[in-house]
Amino acid sequence: MSINKLIMDALKPLGYPVYPMSYNGASTTYITFFEYGENSALDADDTEQYTGHYVQVDIWTKDGYLYTNLVEQSKKALIDAGFIRRSAIDLYESETQVYHKAMRFYFVQK
Repeated sequence: MSINKLIMDALKPLGYPVYPMSYNGASTTYITFFEYGENSALDADDTEQYTGHYVQVDIWTKDGYLYTNLVEQSKKALIDAGFIRRSAIDLYESETQVYHKAMRFYFVQK
């Protein structure tokens, strides 16, 4: 299964658009993600057995109240799916008045 499908399946139940890289729809609340690194997590007999994926998941919304809840729900959904949270940062896009949370995760796939 692709890492993109794993992320989308984990976040789909939250009820907001989830897209790789960018979103061009009408919703003011959405989630984007991208893979910023991939490496071998385990090799045996010169063959990759496990792959490590480093991904960033971004929460975007104009609703400050919804922001906090959606961040927590997203984090829990990804951790429940086997992702390990590495870091996160709160951002605010002042030009568009959008709350933005960038969260980085690691996932090992066989």
